[in-house]
Amino acid sequence: MSAANGTNGRSGGVQSIERAFALLETMADEGGMMGVSQLAAASGLPLPTIHRLVRTLVELGYLHQEPSRQYALGPKLIRLGESSARMLSSRALPHLTRLVDELGESANMARLDGDGIVYVAQAPSRHSMRMFTEVGRRVLPHCTAVGKAMLAGMPPERVRELLQRTGMPRYTDHTITDPAEFARQLEIAAATGYAMDDGEQELGVRCVAVALPEAPARLAISISGPAGRMTEDLVERAVPLLTEVGRALAADLR
Repeated sequence: MSAANGTNGRSGGVQSIERAFALLETMADEGGMMGVSQLAAASGLPLPTIHRLVRTLVELGYLHQEPSRQYALGPKLIRLGESSARMLSSRALPHLTRLVDELGESANMARLDGDGIVYVAQAPSRHSMRMFTEVGRRVLPHCTAVGKAMLAGMPPERVRELLQRTGMPRYTDHTITDPAEFARQLEIAAATGYAMDDGEQELGVRCVAVALPEAPARLAISISGPAGRMTEDLVERAVPLLTEVGRALAADLR
């Protein structure tokens, strides 16, 4: 049963509120725009219920209708997202600082936002030469370790749909632009529990990332630095620590 179709056994819940938020989450997962029939298929709810919920969300400003008659996430969600991002950053910072203290390189947290990746928290390296992936920066998932780590936990068909919407633009000679090769890398990431970006977004930069398990959103943490410092030995040390910190941070966010 879909999360939108019932209260999932929670007592005291208000079903209409649960359904409305489930629809918003479904739309966010599917790129931010869907038609009524798509929402009905994804949620398992009858069309009259979908129409009623959508109409209310439009009146409140959380959805708006496009000329195509599809519905898109509305601008009123931006304020909620900004407040949530600030909360994520403050909760994540102590965990990211631990990574910097133990590994020496910059640590980041990113989340999947529609079809893109946005960095929401960072603890910078104390090296004079460090990476400057600033909070708020948006990138595409196919060329980043954090993106791969998050997409490795998604159904393959949803990954294919996302890549069809975004394309796979080439940023460096190392950027993966072949969907089949990208799918193979996601399989490796799912099997090993971590993902790598080796100069795929920016030449000379390596990054290793893990997804946060059972987090309230699709989130990943990473460390990144110049390829000369991000050695195989460092990556080998980083993966178990990233995994441990990721579990602790996910529990903190829950």
